[in-house]
Amino acid sequence: MNLRRPFEQEPIPVEIRVDDPRSEAVAGLLREHLEGVAVHSPSESIHALGVEGLCSFGITFWTAREGDEVLGCGALLELDPTHGEIKSMRTARQHLRIGVASAILQHIIDEAKRRGYTRLSLETGSMEAFAPAWKLYARFGFVFCEPFADYLLDPNTVFMKRSMY
Repeated sequence: MNLRRPFEQEPIPVEIRVDDPRSEAVAGLLREHLEGVAVHSPSESIHALGVEGLCSFGITFWTAREGDEVLGCGALLELDPTHGEIKSMRTARQHLRIGVASAILQHIIDEAKRRGYTRLSLETGSMEAFAPAWKLYARFGFVFCEPFADYLLDPNTVFMKRSMY
């Protein structure tokens, strides 16, 4: 897959692959993700997973890379055989707005379809800082919904879902 940076002619070759959240190459991006969430959300409303959570059973973790450089990441948690949850979507600051998040999200949607899920859900913040994420998800067919799985209604959190068919 190729992405393009604004004002550059050459495409960026990007590989999306299953990766190890414990790897040194991924550590900085995951720190950036957790710090970014903490800036905008009260601690009791943060549901982002750290490294150990991303290594848990039932989670597949991917990175988008240009060579050895990590551009972004995302994960898929199997809630049950028909329902998955998107976790830990993040684009590295220096690679925003070139299509990294869209590429990862499309990859996760394709994998959810391959697994036979009928529903894909996610949780994110309700603050204005999360508006770009809401817009991204809406472009891919996600709509706002009620809490799912073990989540509770929380004014600092929004939930979105997408039917797979």
